[in-house]
Amino acid sequence: MIPRYGKSGGGRLKLLQLQYLGEIVRQGLSISQAAAVLHTSQSGVSRQVSLLEQELGLQIFERNGKRLVALTAPGQLIVQQAGKVLRELDNLKKTGEELRQQDRGMLTIATTHTQARYFLPEIVRAFSADWPNVQLTIHQGNPTQVAEQVANGTADLGIATEAIRTMPGLLSLSCYQWNRCVVIPKRHPLLKEKTLTLDMLARYPLITYDFAFAGGSQVLREFDAAGLSPNIVLTAIDADVIKTYVKLGLGVGLVASMAYDRKRDEGLAMRDASHIFPPNTTYVGLRRQVFLRDYMKDFLQRLVPKLTRKALDGLLAGQDHLPAAMR
Repeated sequence: MIPRYGKSGGGRLKLLQLQYLGEIVRQGLSISQAAAVLHTSQSGVSRQVSLLEQELGLQIFERNGKRLVALTAPGQLIVQQAGKVLRELDNLKKTGEELRQQDRGMLTIATTHTQARYFLPEIVRAFSADWPNVQLTIHQGNPTQVAEQVANGTADLGIATEAIRTMPGLLSLSCYQWNRCVVIPKRHPLLKEKTLTLDMLARYPLITYDFAFAGGSQVLREFDAAGLSPNIVLTAIDADVIKTYVKLGLGVGLVASMAYDRKRDEGLAMRDASHIFPPNTTYVGLRRQVFLRDYMKDFLQRLVPKLTRKALDGLLAGQDHLPAAMR
């Protein structure tokens, strides 16, 4: 029996109401946008929310007329609990799917352009060959967006630098470390320098990663620590965009070392900058205590080869005993 809620006791809490509630929150409290995503009417969404408030005997949203403007304090708690219920329901569905179909399904990865372009291709190729019936989807965004997509269930796994590790509710595992390089047109004066320094880079206009990325913010911190003010003329989320504008002569580029290929990047030269900037770590993140199908576990182990299936199962069960190399 599903328990009755509220003073009237005349109805029952429905999963549909919790789903509507979650979608309203995801859509920034817009009932119209939530209705569009749910393929239903605004009036239907509003009615279910009102019924939910009646059943619980409290107000979930603050309103200005018919418009929702904020969550009440009790509403914030209800949203958190509703999210847990829906995640458990999703896990239950996935368990059923796993038992029925071991080798087919969907896997959604959220990641940044650099990871999608330079780190993942070979992993995806090998995975797709071994799991031909799994539909793989890759969403691109900045690190914060990647972490948020995993946290809200839009993506199964997220791959990004730093932000994954700090997102509440996510389990993060270290994939690898990467360093930076300087990309410049051939015959650039920096090619004549024996060893590059921060002071040398500060003399030229710079093009680097957007500051929403660890690769961009770390650059600023290093210059600041050295008492230097870099002349950053352009930032981008895409290493290929950075290299394009370097070719146009707009400035000196700072990108992940793996983003430079001598054959592909004709007209550009590269200088190592690992002695100037500290390395960054790329992490894979997933929701804690979530159900992972076998193919999801396989993909995760390809990202973190040192992760054994036994250790992974323990982590998913809440046993956080990670080797230092994977933290």
